[in-house]
Amino acid sequence: MPAFSGKYYYSVDSKGRIIIPAPFREIISIHYSQKIYVTNAPFDRCLYVYPSEEWNKLQELVRLKPRSDEAIKLFMRKVIASAVEVDMDKQGRVLIPAAHRDDARINTDVVVVGQIEKIEIWDRNEWNSLFDPTKIDKKFIEEKLAAYGL
Repeated sequence: MPAFSGKYYYSVDSKGRIIIPAPFREIISIHYSQKIYVTNAPFDRCLYVYPSEEWNKLQELVRLKPRSDEAIKLFMRKVIASAVEVDMDKQGRVLIPAAHRDDARINTDVVVVGQIEKIEIWDRNEWNSLFDPTKIDKKFIEEKLAAYGL
């Protein structure tokens, strides 16, 4: 299965729509049904976009977890509860509900990022702040990635 990868810069239009990049649309149209879901990320200020098949896999995984676990409760309340099915128009735009844009603090400029099985949508300022060199412990990250063989 092809993976979503790459980073694309767009603007939110006056109706609250965001363009799904052409390479991502191609993966969705060839390898998935046309249904996609938008939801909040559990901790980051961004949105996740899942093709329906990947969304269904995630839901099945969550179903197998203990509902009494606080992490699972939080995940369900933040991610599962906020999921909405959205339609992609012929130009590749999806309407992002206002509540979702508010939760992710998405204003005008966005970054649409491939993350293998899902897509992330970030406000551009929030995305840029992730890579502020004063906030990154480069040595720790390098060691962690090396431990994973990356």
